Amino acid sequence: MRIISFNANGVRSAARKGFFDWFITQDADLLCMQETKAQEHQLAGTDGTHADFLPAGYKAWFRDASTKKGYSGVAIYSRREPDEVRTALGRESFDEEGRYIEARFGNLSVVSFYIPSGSSGELRQGFKFEAMDWLGPILDQWLASGRDYVLCGDWNIVRSALDIRNWKSNQKNSGCLPPERAWLNGRICEDGGSDGTAACAGGWVDAYRALNPEGQDYTWWSNRGAARANNVGWRIDYQFVTPSLRDRLRGCSILREPRFSDHAPFTVDYAD
Repeated sequence: MRIISFNANGVRSAARKGFFDWFITQDADLLCMQETKAQEHQLAGTDGTHADFLPAGYKAWFRDASTKKGYSGVAIYSRREPDEVRTALGRESFDEEGRYIEARFGNLSVVSFYIPSGSSGELRQGFKFEAMDWLGPILDQWLASGRDYVLCGDWNIVRSALDIRNWKSNQKNSGCLPPERAWLNGRICEDGGSDGTAACAGGWVDAYRALNPEGQDYTWWSNRGAARANNVGWRIDYQFVTPSLRDRLRGCSILREPRFSDHAPFTVDYAD
């Protein structure tokens, strides 16, 4: 099974840059997309289909932002029809921004998450912290449910110095704040952090880190300056899996080039 997670920073923009041409060559079973930045009806062509945004052999499900157009939004593309698709977790301020969609296949749940960013100021940083506090117990329930979960998406938080080029200079910036990292490392992920954060026994497995214990790859680069050319990036796009899937991890890759977005597609291969 191959799953790709990708923050498109606009599905229409990514399509124009050749994303779907690349995607159809990848033999992926599922694509979890974030920041579609579109209403589903806007993706329909004059014939009423989504041909430009839906490769042959796939179906897609969307959770658009209802708060404002051209904002946020998540989607799941799948070869196989899910048994069920869920698009709400029960917190209106989070759900209505189009930040969660889950496809269920038997005992497997695949989730596309877009965790809020706090980089625009204190108000949004406060919303991000509120969302983190609220999500923690939900993720605990999922871990204890007996279901297999793959949580894909842009979490807008780096885990350690291995996951960001300029570690020291970003300690006061959203996405690298100590409370954010303490939540992701000590509250969510089972391996803790290389910055000394204690492990969360029985927590979620970071697929990339499990496969690359000392890896220093990034999934997002600022559009300012020559950040991407100089590889001044952050690893903030993840696939977190339940411990039950750890032994099924086979490999992963981050596609730095060609450039479809300010984020790179992150692919993980799982054994059947």
